[in-house]
Amino acid sequence: MVNKFKTLYRHIIEEERKIPEATGQLSDLLSDIALACKVISLEVNRAGLIDILGFTGQTNIQGEEVKKLDKYANEILTHVMKTSGHTCAVCSEEEEFFIPVEPLYEAKVLENKYICHFDPLDGSSNIDANIAIGTIFSIYKRKSLKGPGTLEDCIQPGINQVAAGYVVYGSSTVLVYTAGKGVHGFTLDPSAGEFLLSYENMQIPRKSKTYSVNEGNYNKWSKGMQKFIDYLKEKDDTTGRPYTSRYVGSLVADFHRNLLYGGIFMYPADAKNPKGKLRLLYEANPLSFIIEQAGGKASDGKNRILDIVPDTLHQRTPLFIGSYDDVSLAEKFLSEYD
Repeated sequence: MVNKFKTLYRHIIEEERKIPEATGQLSDLLSDIALACKVISLEVNRAGLIDILGFTGQTNIQGEEVKKLDKYANEILTHVMKTSGHTCAVCSEEEEFFIPVEPLYEAKVLENKYICHFDPLDGSSNIDANIAIGTIFSIYKRKSLKGPGTLEDCIQPGINQVAAGYVVYGSSTVLVYTAGKGVHGFTLDPSAGEFLLSYENMQIPRKSKTYSVNEGNYNKWSKGMQKFIDYLKEKDDTTGRPYTSRYVGSLVADFHRNLLYGGIFMYPADAKNPKGKLRLLYEANPLSFIIEQAGGKASDGKNRILDIVPDTLHQRTPLFIGSYDDVSLAEKFLSEYD
């Protein structure tokens, strides 16, 4: 019963106390992110009532039209990260370059020792349809010693993450995070204005009967990918097939459902996007860190996502993520037929 009233901040503090070298800075940074997401949640919930829906007329670095809520969420998160006193650089999917941050505490040049990456509003194309969307974030320790962060600080492999999480803005607002000691979920109580613990030590089933993928791209896929989907749709009682297709088109929403109930989410390379479409640093890495902490697996079809060393801030990758056995099976098909 006590856990039902455990706030996110209290939980973060208790977890950090288990680490002897902890300073409390990571706890404060995660709390700042949670605060920003509360503000975004309020704006998302009333988006249909005010003049905030639609496009700004601008495009982001990805060449995609920027929606008003995208811009708002990006500004909120960027501002909070820059003024937290704990980040030396901020990286957003909406920004072409990383944003270096000057130290706020000159006497303590290592005070701002973290790098924060975020996708401010994933699935924003679904905003006008009132479908669940979300925010994805990840945190790294800087490699440089002092001053504003550098590009080298910002393009580290996912295995170096110290924390990652996401927020789903749906029928309720849910924040899920890991700091490398399990995965925990919190639901926002609007009356109290607090994220309260609702899922502790989340674990994804090792095998599932659900897959999430945009089958409209079937004719653009490789032979191995086509064979795998055909296999999942065949009837075979001994292997629990056919699988059920569940695809929202919002990465955070699809991922969250699969984390709770089991499943595999796939966004493979195709003829139009030979290097994949999802962003390694802003989407694939943080979700891969979470899924591995929950007992699942994440791959680009051949390699572990967290081992990929990025070359650029906006590097893209194919993504197969979810239940361990299902991702392993996908890799087998891709290896055998491609």
